[in-house]
Amino acid sequence: WAATDLVRESGVSLATIHRAESVDGRSAMTFANASAVRRALEDAGVELIEEDGGGPGARLKQPPAAQ
Repeated sequence: WAATDLVRESGVSLATIHRAESVDGRSAMTFANASAVRRALEDAGVELIEEDGGGPGARLKQPPAAQ
């Protein structure tokens, strides 16, 4: 996705996305904006991975197994 896609899907402003990208290691977004971005990414099939010893990350969700 481009930033404009994330803006469209999350409802968060482009300026907010750019500010969040420019901060080194910490989010400058409000909880509400961060939640909206997370929800948009998860709805698009991205799985966000919490810290598990290897660092936080993201991956595409696996499609459900065919039955």
